[in-house]
Amino acid sequence: MKATAKLDSATAKAVDLARAAAEAEAPAGTVGDHLGVAADDERVVTHTFACTDPGYVGWQWAVTVARAPRAKNVTVDEVVLLPGEGSITAPAWVPWSERVQPGDLVVGIVWPTPADDVRLIPGFTGMDDLEGFASRAPVHPSQWEIGLGRERVLSAEGLEGAADRWQDGEFGPGSAMARSVEATCASCGFLITIGGPLGQAFGVCAQEMSPADGRVVSLAYGCGAHSQIGETSVTSGAPAIAAPVTDELAYDALDLGHS
Repeated sequence: MKATAKLDSATAKAVDLARAAAEAEAPAGTVGDHLGVAADDERVVTHTFACTDPGYVGWQWAVTVARAPRAKNVTVDEVVLLPGEGSITAPAWVPWSERVQPGDLVVGIVWPTPADDVRLIPGFTGMDDLEGFASRAPVHPSQWEIGLGRERVLSAEGLEGAADRWQDGEFGPGSAMARSVEATCASCGFLITIGGPLGQAFGVCAQEMSPADGRVVSLAYGCGAHSQIGETSVTSGAPAIAAPVTDELAYDALDLGHS
């Protein structure tokens, strides 16, 4: 381990030189008090000054100065603005591919799918597809989903992820709408059934009055537009207004004045 450098007397005393260098780089009036000095190497130290710019609260001007062996003159190496404790800094950079969230895709954006996406597996489009794949996974042609021209289809992870999103989402059994009614989509005439492994748990709603119209719904979801709700089950027109009730248990004191 490298020993801590000894603070050089000449460079440590060069506070005025360091301040002048900082003021030459910083906007006028933004170099504050001298905060301290630290040894970086033999005859190399860094002086720090408070930054008073309101846009850089907690930041510090760091000025590194040095001198050559047996030389008396101290020179400036660099001047930088660095964050200090409690300073406001930009958040850590996150790649664009990790920043984008579901719903961010709009017109003009192309979202590439990685070749090794675990949500997808090769679809069976021909016997040539089997070359080299059998050595990587114990999959037989009879177990492949027919891609019908699609080179890749959903894997078990992809199916499970979709099922979890739909089950826990706005049109799943845990939503406020589903909890407010008893009838479910499983018995609704407006449900369009779907095939595949998710068809036993989900379908597509075709009730234009439902908030789920055109959406994938859990068979355990439900809304107030179920096909089995008859006209006699609801009140037509404006809601009924209760008859007025006379309160005979109390009285109001009225100031009738004096004639």
